This record gives sequence, C-alpha cells and structure tokens, in this order.
Amino acid sequence: MATKELETRESRETWDPFRDFPTLSDMMESFFSTVPMVRAMPMPKTWTPRVDIHQDAKNYIVTASLPGVKKEDVKISVENGALIISGERKQERKEETKTCLRHETQYGYFQRSFLLPENIHPEQIKAVHADGMLTVTLPKPEPSKSRGISVKVE
Repeated sequence: MATKELETRESRETWDPFRDFPTLSDMMESFFSTVPMVRAMPMPKTWTPRVDIHQDAKNYIVTASLPGVKKEDVKISVENGALIISGERKQERKEETKTCLRHETQYGYFQRSFLLPENIHPEQIKAVHADGMLTVTLPKPEPSKSRGISVKVE
C-alpha cells in the first residue's frame, strides 16, 4: 500500500519528460565502462553543491549547501586569487533489509572555486559549518586612502 501511496503522490507532481532520463555523467560512465581498459579504472563520483554569494558593507559571504558532509571532510583554501571549497560526502554502507525505491542523493568528491576581488587577505577569511550549511566570510579590503601630495612648482 505504501507503494500505491508513493505512486499517487508522484503522479500529482508537475510532469517532467526528462525526470527519468539518465544524466550525462551516467551515460558517459555507462559508455566508458564497456571499454575493457577503462572499466578497470574506477571513475570518481562527483557532485556539485549549490552556492549563494552575497555581500554587505563589510564582507563577501559565500554560503554552500553541504547536507550530509562532515566538517572534517571540507577543505577551504585560497590559491592564485581564487577561493576553493572542496570535500567529500561519503556514503555510509549499512546492511539492511530495506528496499530502496528511489536513490537521488549524490555522493563523492566536490570542488567549487571562485575568483576573489583584489586585495582580499586570506588570513582574515572565516568559515562556519553548521546544520548542513557552510558559510565563508571574506572581509572586504579597506579602501586605499590616497594622500594628497603637494608638488612644488619651480
């Protein structure tokens, strides 16, 4: 009966003709897994977390949605003028008698990078990971104060 309720609830959703089509990465993996040499090499699974970027008067704020990612599995670095957020969502394997009807959660490695404005000081960047959200705060650089210089005309 639970399956009947599930089918009824899903049938009320807006129809999406592409919902059950395989993704491009699934098709590529399927194609390359038929080649004997490639099949022996494991293909890393990746996913892309959603990111919002905001600013206020003093900071740039980058918020990444990382549900199921542990704090210790997240790495934040600044390289060549870019903020790089990377990590991994690991799938816990438990032997259970449950039957999975639909599996949409993506697991594996992720990396996002964003070019930083000039004069950002990497040592002032702060990050907080709570409730599946990563918030990275980048203080805006102080505006350069130009000094007026008098030039003596001769």
